[in-house]
Amino acid sequence: MGAYENLAASYDRLTNDVDYEATVAFYNTILAREGLHPRTAADLACGTGSVSRILARQGLQVTGVDMSEEMLTVAWDKCADLENPPRFVCQRLEKLRLPRGVDLAVCALDSLDYITNPHDCAQAIARAYRALNPGGIFIFDVNTPEKLRAMDGQVFLDEDDDVYCVWRGEFDEQTNICSYGMDLFQRRGKVWERSFEEHREYAYSQAQLTDYLKAAGFTRIRVYGDRTLEAPGEGEQRIYFSARKGMWK
Repeated sequence: MGAYENLAASYDRLTNDVDYEATVAFYNTILAREGLHPRTAADLACGTGSVSRILARQGLQVTGVDMSEEMLTVAWDKCADLENPPRFVCQRLEKLRLPRGVDLAVCALDSLDYITNPHDCAQAIARAYRALNPGGIFIFDVNTPEKLRAMDGQVFLDEDDDVYCVWRGEFDEQTNICSYGMDLFQRRGKVWERSFEEHREYAYSQAQLTDYLKAAGFTRIRVYGDRTLEAPGEGEQRIYFSARKGMWK
């Protein structure tokens, strides 16, 4: 069973504590620092479209990209009421191909960590570079290796009236991958339906990702702490990157 195949219908309820508005506000802070005013954007690994919706409401022409048809179905429904709804495309990021360039590419919620083959991750970053217009910017975040290693042996619980989810983390030092098995119980009328998914994240270092960005051709690479313009501090759990494709003509 692929990651998010069963989870898609309950994803927003189980992640209602995620502050997408704050994430996009931080994107805007970075854009202001860079002096950029993008008109078009790609929301890479867009999931259920929460970031896509906010960007579209700000007036951008948005293309949301995700490999999960189930998540994209939720995203489409979520954004259908907008006057300027995003366009959604089902693609893997390492094979990303957009019909036209964009000024801004974002990838939220450690989605690049889900690409557990480093070669594929480097390819995804290279594809993001190709998708950008000259002068465009790529902004993304990842979980730090410290955070993923600390998840080893941890058990987490999420629930509401219609969903009950238990997941257990395990970190493999040899593969550098954090796996978490997720038991999901979803109410279907008067009965509960159980399913299982396994999610895996690769613990990419700041140096690795910087190397991938440079190899792709990005310049002006900046690394930030969690939604702050300061450099990452000791023990940081999440870090953000921004990188430019040349300069505006």
